Amino acid sequence: MTDTRTKILETIDANRDKALKFLQDMIKIPSVTGDEGKIQAFLSDYMTKLGLNVDMWESDWEALKKHPGYIPVDRGYEGRPNIVATWKGSGNGRSLLLNGHTDVIPVGNGEGWSDNPWSAKVKDGRIYGRGSCDMKSGVASHILAVEFLKAAGIKLKGDVLINVVIDEEVSGHGTLDTVIRGYTADAGISGETSELAVQPACIGRIWFEIEIQGKAAGIQRRYQGVSGIELGYKITKAVEALEAKRVATIKHPLYPKPIDALPCMIGAFHAGNFPSSFPATCLLKGSMATVPGEDHEGVKRSLVEHIARAAAEDPWMKDHPPKVRFVGYDAQASEIPRNHPIVETVSKNYTEITGRQPEISGRQGAADTRFLNLYGNTPTVIFGPGSTAVMHSDDEYVSIDDYIAAIKVMALSIYDWCGEAR
Repeated sequence: MTDTRTKILETIDANRDKALKFLQDMIKIPSVTGDEGKIQAFLSDYMTKLGLNVDMWESDWEALKKHPGYIPVDRGYEGRPNIVATWKGSGNGRSLLLNGHTDVIPVGNGEGWSDNPWSAKVKDGRIYGRGSCDMKSGVASHILAVEFLKAAGIKLKGDVLINVVIDEEVSGHGTLDTVIRGYTADAGISGETSELAVQPACIGRIWFEIEIQGKAAGIQRRYQGVSGIELGYKITKAVEALEAKRVATIKHPLYPKPIDALPCMIGAFHAGNFPSSFPATCLLKGSMATVPGEDHEGVKRSLVEHIARAAAEDPWMKDHPPKVRFVGYDAQASEIPRNHPIVETVSKNYTEITGRQPEISGRQGAADTRFLNLYGNTPTVIFGPGSTAVMHSDDEYVSIDDYIAAIKVMALSIYDWCGEAR
């Protein structure tokens, strides 16, 4: 390890308490999707004080609707800005975009939590709170990596762009609008939850609804009706059968355990509308995953065709087929080559920091990297301190050791990728 690399790591170690406080300050700002304005203002001010060139803007909802990557949403983006903060290099170096989101899922009234979801409490080597894992720790690792590089006196050749976005949990439009705004780089790193695994791929996710119409009847003549509950159960089992088929046949080297990577399930079952009324209708809501290389639209068609075949075997549904609709979240799977230079850079630095070879895997969740890879000409790898198994959970947390390690890996990866200006 050179003297410069040692200095970078010593600077991070000397600022450990500052790093913890910065993440705690972020967690303490509630930023449920739709209410991201306060934390974006906080981070914009923070990065401006670091001497970065900060571009903060609100997305044009109408312009987003014209893009093929747009997902229908029910509200616009007033008061919910995106950020790109640029650390300008001296030139002749490779540029790097660091992507992360600050919106988090709701906490309800805190049911199931051992403490205030916004407490940012430190306990047993962890920082707790909504967003600690998904993914404020990832965003913090990006910002602090740049801050500590600057504090160590490092100057770079290539530009570093810190991209902090909103609305990831619902649509990913913050990152999509970053692409629309024209930001691109030679490579990218997403700080999404990976538990420090290096992930060149992410799955896709498709939400769907299945509307089923039975035959109405009075409760006294219920035997003359066709129950939506019974029909819904048959279709639920058909979806389970489709999952089993996909798990048995779909293969991808970064997803060696297909049962984990390819969920295809009904998550909500709504039938009838009154306790003392015959349930003639049923609405199923579910989601299914895809892996890179699959035909996204073809997977949708396969679900429609599978449900049609299952319905054709039922004496009622063969003449009254269910209606399949694709509504809500719709994200394509995405990947970059496993041997891409940005993957190798992050992997090398993980080994330098931990002494271990990294896990190279595919993320078992959708990610905004799809927009950077598909539309932004910015090949992006996922590497973050949070755990996908912990995200969205009650008592969400991030390991402090993983968080500090992520800052170190990020700092060295920026240094290596962008090159030091002499």
